[in-house]
Amino acid sequence: MEQIVILTEKAAEQVKQMMKESGEENVYFRVGVYGGGCSGLSYAMGFEHQKREEDYEFEQDGLRILVDKESALVLKGTTIDYEQGAMGGGFTIHNPNAIASCGCGSSFRTATHAGTPEEC
Repeated sequence: MEQIVILTEKAAEQVKQMMKESGEENVYFRVGVYGGGCSGLSYAMGFEHQKREEDYEFEQDGLRILVDKESALVLKGTTIDYEQGAMGGGFTIHNPNAIASCGCGSSFRTATHAGTPEEC
């Protein structure tokens, strides 16, 4: 199975740290999209205890990552990074499939998936 989402070393380390701090060290890291946001689709990341039938699973840097089949269509080739700045840190998502995004960068659309845009 080809890896759908790639985490940079910094992002993988941050996810592992978050898992450790929350006592969730033996769980999956789920990456997906859902309808909404200014541009129509929004990113979702979180911890998951169960793999679903519609999930793709792959491993990177000791993390078990899940992406559901529908999200995989718009996430293929996406890189997730973690950047630390003067105002704190945060994940940044670089999606080669996004053709438009909102100013905050958390909402996007692709040529084939418009999602369900909302007013900002």
